[in-house]
Formats: sequence, structure tokens, C-alpha cells
Amino acid sequence: MLKRLALLWTVIRGDARLLWLALKHPLAPGWLKPAVALMLLYVLSPVDFIPDFIPLLGVVDDVVMVPLAIRFILKRLPAQLRADIEGRVVA
Repeated sequence: MLKRLALLWTVIRGDARLLWLALKHPLAPGWLKPAVALMLLYVLSPVDFIPDFIPLLGVVDDVVMVPLAIRFILKRLPAQLRADIEGRVVA
């Protein structure tokens, strides 16, 4: 489990930081927290598309699905919020 989380973190480090800033931002939409909670539930859940006990393939679904989910969530943020958090990361 820890190896899986470490691998995911290396893949999504930058996007996860943007998502964290969006969660703490006062302009964050109401749907953001439940969406992130569902994504985290998927990561921590033992139920996956491909079971984790299959070597290498078990982690592939997490490595693909989680970054796609984060990108999907970040693209759905309001433009003003997205510009603000991207500006804070660059600065």
C-alpha cells in the first residue's frame, strides 16, 4: 500500500499541489471537496478495476486513473480560481 501511494505521489506531485491549494481557497466550489473525497476513497479502497495482487498491473489502474481524475477536477474549476492558484504556484 505504501509503495502504491509513493508511486502515485511521484506521478501527480504538481497537480496534487494545485488541488490542495484549490481546496483551501475561499472561492472553491461546493462540489470540490466531495469530488476529492471520492477520488481519495478510490485510492484507499481495496476494490479496483484491476486487483492489486496482480504484479505490476494492479498498480497501473491507480497510476492512470488518479492523475486523470485530478486533471479532470482541475479543468472543471472556475477560471478565476484556476488562474489564482496557478499564479500562487509560479510565484
